Amino acid sequence: MISVSSFLTIFDGLKFSEQKMPVLFVGHGNPMNAIEKNEFHNSWIELGKRLPMPKAILTVSAHWLTHGVTKVTAMKRPQTIHDFGGFPQELYAQQYPAPGAPALAGETEKLIHKVKVELDYEWGLDHGTWSFLLPMYPQAEIPVYQLSIDYTQDPQFHYDLAKELRELRYKGVLIIGSGNIVHNLRTINFSGKPYDWAVEFDEKIKQLVLDKNHSPIINYKTIGDSAKLAVPTNDHYLPLLYSIALQEKNEHGTFFNEQTDLGSVSMRSLIIH
Repeated sequence: MISVSSFLTIFDGLKFSEQKMPVLFVGHGNPMNAIEKNEFHNSWIELGKRLPMPKAILTVSAHWLTHGVTKVTAMKRPQTIHDFGGFPQELYAQQYPAPGAPALAGETEKLIHKVKVELDYEWGLDHGTWSFLLPMYPQAEIPVYQLSIDYTQDPQFHYDLAKELRELRYKGVLIIGSGNIVHNLRTINFSGKPYDWAVEFDEKIKQLVLDKNHSPIINYKTIGDSAKLAVPTNDHYLPLLYSIALQEKNEHGTFFNEQTDLGSVSMRSLIIH
């Protein structure tokens, strides 16, 4: 268990540019982290207190996968989506009534030239977005919108597309990739002890991020046998590429929540600043 004081040490050491917003990758993990007062939930509370206040938040969530098309939510009032099953009623009762960002959605559509982006008025905020925003910004006053992941495309496509979002950082938009670096629900270990392969892959990605060596991260299958188990499907991995693609030459990465939960879910999270 990580103490709150440890989080304070991490977050208090952060320095942010006045010209642009940082970029996050959040390992969101179990939806119950939204309401359980555990170390992950507590870290999100502290992070929300220390980040520069964004004008809006754009998330790329592992839980909005589209096929053959990239979409951006453009409604004024996005719904809270409870896209999971078998959890306590308290979790389904949670709402995150943040306003949408229709104008920024239109700007985002125009920024992306790699592919034609469609404005979406049906999706909303899935738990890959609201589960950590609920503790981070509990007042739900900051406009929030989402960009979908076209699941028919390869990792390089997503990395390249993300680079086109760079200008948003200079307009006060906090861009957040939300997934998990290691995510294998078939091998969950409720005793909590992490698998060796999970730790190995997670640590390799950490070092590559610190080295700003993005090519092996994009081509993660070349990393070794651990990748096959750590990323059996890449829906939770792809949001990491959206975050690291926005790292500029003079920027650094700071990690938090560096634990592996349930044996095979890496909660490692990243602040690029």
